[in-house]
Amino acid sequence: MAINNAADRRAFERRFFLAVAILFPITVLIGFGPTYYLRGFFTPPPIPNMLVHMHGLAMSAWIILFATQVYFIRSMKIKLHQQLGIASVVLAVVVFFLGLFTGIISAKEGRGVPGITPLQFLIVPVGDVIVFAFLFGAAVYYRRNAPNHKRLMLLTVLNFLPPALGRFPFELTQSLGPLWFYGVPDILAIIFVVVDTWRNKKLNTVFLAGTIFLIASHWLRIVFCTSETWVNIATWLTTNVG
Repeated sequence: MAINNAADRRAFERRFFLAVAILFPITVLIGFGPTYYLRGFFTPPPIPNMLVHMHGLAMSAWIILFATQVYFIRSMKIKLHQQLGIASVVLAVVVFFLGLFTGIISAKEGRGVPGITPLQFLIVPVGDVIVFAFLFGAAVYYRRNAPNHKRLMLLTVLNFLPPALGRFPFELTQSLGPLWFYGVPDILAIIFVVVDTWRNKKLNTVFLAGTIFLIASHWLRIVFCTSETWVNIATWLTTNVG
């Protein structure tokens, strides 16, 4: 019975991560399609600079890499998964710095979103790459601990959802603001922890800690983006970096 339960859990996790590997790029396509991937079918504003293209290419590569890694695990190609994992560290560094510099340059050039200054908004992309660095770094640290590793990688996916969700071209989602683009991944993270605990009859404390870290990072950005301390940091970044 215990063996059957373990096999059922593994089968469920494979199906779950397959669903994530499919829904992740679909979400990104819906959000960034009109302004980037499918811009030929729409009339978006011009892409500001080549750095944005490089950032988009790196993020696209990351999405493909995640899906490929899920495929390797499902296909029991563990050696290939491990070898590609080494390359993923290099790509993660590229994603981090391109995301950071793209955000800084955008703020420096005065690009942002309505209702918030570019310097205040800079906390969003900076927060994204910092949280990604911690979550992915922890996933690498736990690479020999499959339960922790895969759950931390799941959190890196949730970390990258808000930029896509925030660009959904629907009036309702646009009107909800942070309740939508932060609320959805945060609620999903909580549901994942609860379901994971229920199915395994045990709380994965690393998963819980990563979830708390991710959720806290979202709402703390809203609290501190208008603070003098952050604006001073953002001013320094746009003056001295990029």
